[in-house]
This record gives sequence, structure tokens and C-alpha cells, in this order.
Amino acid sequence: MGKKTVVTWLGETEAHDYPAAASYLSLLYDAAKVTELITSLETAVMTNFLAKDIFRASGLSLLGVSNSHVQKDIKKVRKGIPLSPLLLARDQLASRLIIADGYHRLCAVYTFDEDAVIPCKIV
Repeated sequence: MGKKTVVTWLGETEAHDYPAAASYLSLLYDAAKVTELITSLETAVMTNFLAKDIFRASGLSLLGVSNSHVQKDIKKVRKGIPLSPLLLARDQLASRLIIADGYHRLCAVYTFDEDAVIPCKIV
């Protein structure tokens, strides 16, 4: 049996992830709601969820390893470079989870282990 790939994570979300999350969320919500969500994410406590559960709650499909952003994150994992935690938002009206930032990282990690524990901030 081969050696299992270990995914390492940063202890805090990288600063550039918040504007990326805001950009995505602005497609779904008005400016006031985006500001509210980003402010809440910035102060949210880090928590953990399983990769497979995040996918199930989001309703999104797994991107293949041919996606260039997923490839980049797979290379980071193999080199032992820590990944930034995910930023998540609950859309209670639609009963689904929004991956505001980190979709490609999630897909990359899932290729190694669907039961991987993913650090994230969720609001």
C-alpha cells in the first residue's frame, strides 16, 4: 500500500481570499449582503468539515484534475505547501452551501481523500 498524501493547511485564510469571495458572492447578492457576509467571514471562527460533506451540501460537481486551477492546487499539496482554508456561506432560503472561496482547493484535496478534514470559516 502506498504512502497517503498529507494535505497541510494554513492556520488562517489568506487576505486575498476575501476579495475573491466577495467577487463571487456579488453575483448572487446585492452589495450590502456581500459586505455583511465578508465582514462575518473575516471574524468567523475556524471550523472543520469533511470534503464529501461540503460537496453534498453545496450541490456542486467535482472539477476534474484537468482543470488548471485544480492542477495548481494538487501540485501545492504534493510539494507540502499549505492551502488556505475555505470560505463558506449558508444560503438558508435555497437550503444549500455556497463555496465563496476555495472550490478549486476542495476539488484538489478531494482527489486525494474524500474524507479529508477541511478547515473553513462558515457564516
